[in-house]
Amino acid sequence: MASTSASSANLKNYVLVTLAYWGFTLTDGALRMLVLLYFNEIGYTPLEIAFLFLFYEIFGIVTNFLGGWIGSQFGLKLTLYAGIGLQVFALIMLSFLNRDWPQWFAVLYVMTSQAFSGIAKDLTKMSSKSAIRLVVPQEAQSSLFKWVAVLTGSKNALKGVGFFMGAALLGIFGFVPSLWIMAIGLVLIMFTGVMLPRGMGKIKAKVKFTQLFSKSREINILSAARFFLFGSRDVWFVVALPVFLRSVLGWSFFQAGGFLACWVIGYGIIQFLAPTLLRRFGSGEPPKAGTIQFWTGILTAVPASIAIAMQLNAPPDVTIVVGLMIFGVVFAFNSAVHSYLVLAFTDDDKVALNVGFYYMANSGGRLLGTVFSGLIYQLYGLVGCLWASSLFVLIAWAISLKLPDPKPSRAIAWKAGDGD
Repeated sequence: MASTSASSANLKNYVLVTLAYWGFTLTDGALRMLVLLYFNEIGYTPLEIAFLFLFYEIFGIVTNFLGGWIGSQFGLKLTLYAGIGLQVFALIMLSFLNRDWPQWFAVLYVMTSQAFSGIAKDLTKMSSKSAIRLVVPQEAQSSLFKWVAVLTGSKNALKGVGFFMGAALLGIFGFVPSLWIMAIGLVLIMFTGVMLPRGMGKIKAKVKFTQLFSKSREINILSAARFFLFGSRDVWFVVALPVFLRSVLGWSFFQAGGFLACWVIGYGIIQFLAPTLLRRFGSGEPPKAGTIQFWTGILTAVPASIAIAMQLNAPPDVTIVVGLMIFGVVFAFNSAVHSYLVLAFTDDDKVALNVGFYYMANSGGRLLGTVFSGLIYQLYGLVGCLWASSLFVLIAWAISLKLPDPKPSRAIAWKAGDGD
């Protein structure tokens, strides 16, 4: 009876964490699209737009580094809802932007608001993904990969919906009203926090500053590979692709936002289905080092192939749509297996610290990709960004060759045939 009650409580906590993360993700995707399309429309260059997101990524790195420690000392409930609260502040702050300000001051103001948004995003992300290890019902621990895929895949699908929502809000209500609509929605979500238990993810022992750097060889290798993997996506996705769609192909707000939304939604669906697909077409065992090496190796060829097709004057709209659909599918498998392995390589009492360190590398890769997305696009166009993407994936693949398999005692996250 007691175990049934505990399982019910864990399931409730899982649902609460997931709903909070979903709500945040919608506004995060919408805000990214609002800022990008709005400032492209009023004449900012690709490099200037990239700099608007610079603090977002820099403070994401710092947040992931310190957020794991804060979560382990004060509990993941605090970090989860502090992140949502900071996003509300960032949205309201951005709504006071004045187009009559000098451009340098306006850029600095937006960068500052994006810094708060970056802190918010990574606090929420680190808290949610750490909490999954702790709140997944005990009877489902053998299927942790599936539960991680549900959270991660649904998050990315909703981020895609957020892209479309941001473009739609901008087209229907304008910049400032859209920000206030999203802020009010997040305030309502924050009230669900009263139902989560205190101290979730908190450890009794004090953690020294030197312990913030992961001492696990597996986590270090996986983090380094993650750095270049996500840099490979953002080097074309963050600035180059939306600007290309609007400026070169002449797509409208709704067309550009809709395409990016569909891409991210499809990417999220593949992540969600990854456990089932890998079981059905693979060995039926939990993902291993060879799994990530295989999928990273395939991904290396995809952006290079798109770049070659564009250089051979293939129709750009068809090339982009088809090529990036393939990239999204292969990248989704990579990301899903990464999200599983970071939990398979860690222990319950170190989950917040290790996940925070791991996603610090994720944010570092996004920072690298964001800056190079604007710079390379301005110098060499979308083709240059795609070649850079292929190079980043190649580096991630080379790093992953040093990754060992998870120990059998830790590979708790899979049960063949479960969850179809």
